[in-house]
Amino acid sequence: MLSSDGKKYNTDCANIQSLLRIIQSIPSPKAEPFKQWLAKVGYERMQEAVDPERSLDRARENWLKLGRSEKWVQQRMSGQETRNKLTDYWKESGVKEQNEFAALTNRTGLSVKEHKELKELKSQNLRDHMSEAELIFTALAELSTRQIAESEEAKGFTENAQASKKGGRIAKNARKELETKTGKSVVTGENFLPPAKNKKEIE
Repeated sequence: MLSSDGKKYNTDCANIQSLLRIIQSIPSPKAEPFKQWLAKVGYERMQEAVDPERSLDRARENWLKLGRSEKWVQQRMSGQETRNKLTDYWKESGVKEQNEFAALTNRTGLSVKEHKELKELKSQNLRDHMSEAELIFTALAELSTRQIAESEEAKGFTENAQASKKGGRIAKNARKELETKTGKSVVTGENFLPPAKNKKEIE
């Protein structure tokens, strides 16, 4: 890996899964809290496999702990259901590759990359940092896309791409009309990231 001195050195590396396995193998009392946490998370996932509703309850609980409102949580979960119905249609109509899913999603409105850059997000889930209005118009684009695709019996990537553009245009026009009436942009750089520490605190 490239070092700060500009040279490359052999470096031990591990992904998250490998790091967790390493922690499990450490015979130290200091690693015990991590091992207990891993056991707890594993048990929770086993429960969710038997009863998927538990995962929804956990997601709702986590969002509320992060300070989201009940109304926001309801809109977030409703939007996810709309998204799932769209991706289910894509799968059934012959859209298989994950990169094709991303390409079709970008055709429904502002690209995911552009939206994340606007909100200064990196690995975070974009939808978890959308406002209520952004969630609503995203859901409108995806709902419109699915219904148009279904009515046109779109098959494969090309036909679904055309439906995605039409669905995205419907949501875009609705969004523009609202922005004209309110004088405010629906798509903003606002996010739910913790406040950044100021320079003195960092120093």
